[in-house]
Amino acid sequence: MSDANDLPRYRVLTGPDDANFCRRVSEMLDLGYELHGSPALTFNGKDVIVAQALIRRDG
Repeated sequence: MSDANDLPRYRVLTGPDDANFCRRVSEMLDLGYELHGSPALTFNGKDVIVAQALIRRDG
């Protein structure tokens, strides 16, 4: 795991809407990030792709 000081304050995770994506978001929440807004969804002709913004507040 990264040192919290090395992490950006803002991140956007993207990927297929699957369990792996949910694990990635959960890992960021465990590192102190908070969800920022609602997820965005699109369909690429094969898979549903999701994007979720996260922010980490200092202190």
